[in-house]
Amino acid sequence: MTIETRTFPGARRPDRSYRHEADGVGLAVYEWGRESDPVVFMVHGGSDFAGTFDVFAPLIANAGWRVVAWDARGHGDSDHAALYSWEADIRDALSVMGSITDEPVPVVAHSKGGAFMMQLLDGSPYRASRMVNIDGMPSKRRMPDVPDHDQTRILAGDVAKWLDYRHEAHSAERKPGTFEELAQRRAAMNPRLSIEWLEYLVAIGARCDDDGWRWKLDPTMRFGGFGPWHAEQSALRMVSLTIPFLGILGTVDEPMGWGARARDLAPWIPAGGRLEVMEDIGHFIHIEDPERVSKMVLEFLS
Repeated sequence: MTIETRTFPGARRPDRSYRHEADGVGLAVYEWGRESDPVVFMVHGGSDFAGTFDVFAPLIANAGWRVVAWDARGHGDSDHAALYSWEADIRDALSVMGSITDEPVPVVAHSKGGAFMMQLLDGSPYRASRMVNIDGMPSKRRMPDVPDHDQTRILAGDVAKWLDYRHEAHSAERKPGTFEELAQRRAAMNPRLSIEWLEYLVAIGARCDDDGWRWKLDPTMRFGGFGPWHAEQSALRMVSLTIPFLGILGTVDEPMGWGARARDLAPWIPAGGRLEVMEDIGHFIHIEDPERVSKMVLEFLS
């Protein structure tokens, strides 16, 4: 098997890595920092993996935190599964978190990770002591003002479309390419990130088969591939949170972002929480400006 390695300024692979079984699904778990330090969980976004924290996580760990992250099912080095859904990701998260500590600890989550962790904490508020949500606060449109029976019909249609896609894609394979081609494909989705960083990610998040390189991400995954879900639901979860909350929002739209605006999110920020808007920065805020974001997060955690 061909192995490629890349370095990137400030990037550090985890100090420890191991497998965790979450109801039969093997999850790859990673840690930065001393095991004796207080725990903070980091949750990556959709189509990503924990390696995207390789610059950001060490900055938090160096300040005295034990950073714990994992590859979601179907992502990175975690197992592919027969089922992908919002609720399955929540169950996996609870399983990993419970294996580390029974105490409420801080959570830092990005994009889809931020959105589904708000749902987890809405139902299990005792799991976290505070939350940092990095551009994972979708609020694209109002929920439809329709009768309950129409809501049910809309949901049934969403479920049917999602299942149809799953049936068609179950035997699909990702298109192979050279190492450099995979980085260029990712560049189309992450136009603000350097090609050096994207090649660093290919070395971690892709594998080399006989016919070329492929991302490890399950090919049945797609935007919205985590099951029927509407962005408006996150706003309702967010406003009900009772723990200290920090939302960090970029202003530059990107293909993998939510396109949320501060004016739309402001009414849904939890009581006592705050929203920090970072101008001229895209969806991957903690990757574009890890020093500034880490200082903001550390101040909030302290």
